[in-house]
Amino acid sequence: MRSVRELRELREKNNEELISELDRLRAELVLIRSKTVAGGGLEKTAQIRNMRRRIARILTILRERGIEL
Repeated sequence: MRSVRELRELREKNNEELISELDRLRAELVLIRSKTVAGGGLEKTAQIRNMRRRIARILTILRERGIEL
């Protein structure tokens, strides 16, 4: 039930913390994707998927709170 614990931790954060985590995750995702495209291989596919899901969770929480980005 890792995702339940992760979701609970995200919901406990305030909006500024969520937005900063969202920015960090997006930047890291861009770096991983560029490394993969540049020939880094496919060893990071699970990490990409997990990051995309975490970004989606953060966006969902922010939208529930009425924050549109």
